[in-house]
Amino acid sequence: MLNMNFSERIVIDTQQQTWLPSPAKGVWRKPLEREAKESGHTSSIVKYDANSQFATHQHPFGEEIFVLEGVFSDENGDYPAGSYLRHPPGSQHAPFSKEGCIIFVKLNQFDPRDTDVVKLNTQHTKWLTGMGGLQVMPLHEFEHEHTALVKWPKDEVFQPHRHFGGEEILVLTGKFQDEQGEYPRHTWIRSPHMSGHFPFVKEETIILVKTGHLPVSLSK
Repeated sequence: MLNMNFSERIVIDTQQQTWLPSPAKGVWRKPLEREAKESGHTSSIVKYDANSQFATHQHPFGEEIFVLEGVFSDENGDYPAGSYLRHPPGSQHAPFSKEGCIIFVKLNQFDPRDTDVVKLNTQHTKWLTGMGGLQVMPLHEFEHEHTALVKWPKDEVFQPHRHFGGEEILVLTGKFQDEQGEYPRHTWIRSPHMSGHFPFVKEETIILVKTGHLPVSLSK
């Protein structure tokens, strides 16, 4: 098991991690949280070398992907950087990449009732006006769980707040900050139920944010 205590705050600068081999030749991983070696609740940064592929596999409790670099593909289509994908519980596919890609992947974390299929290219999706100077792009929601992109303009300061059901952030561009530190591009932050912070930025920054999804019963 890796980082499966959801009452702990976890911060990982994934750019400082070493790529580890996966069961598929040419596919590499940086594990962030993992319930078991090749099954269960898992979040990772995954790299496909050019012309690499992964065997057809199932997602018993769903798969969520955000394409960070390159073009990710499967038998259903090609997904360039900025694509957000959700494959519901019980789905399967045979992923590959012709030119190579880097993706953020979350496996087996869906509610069984959350059966939406999502294929969204965020490069062609409109930003909405958020609080303060923020811009928001909603990606998915189910009951208390909300996933979105948030764009922070230079020198934006947000109000202190807490997160029911926790918060998970992946910094996509720029540098995210709060009173606890600075988080450069591709830093992953997982904060527990009812945790709080006072976030701000000094340069334009885009983050991928998920809230309300961590198990409250396991959090302090």
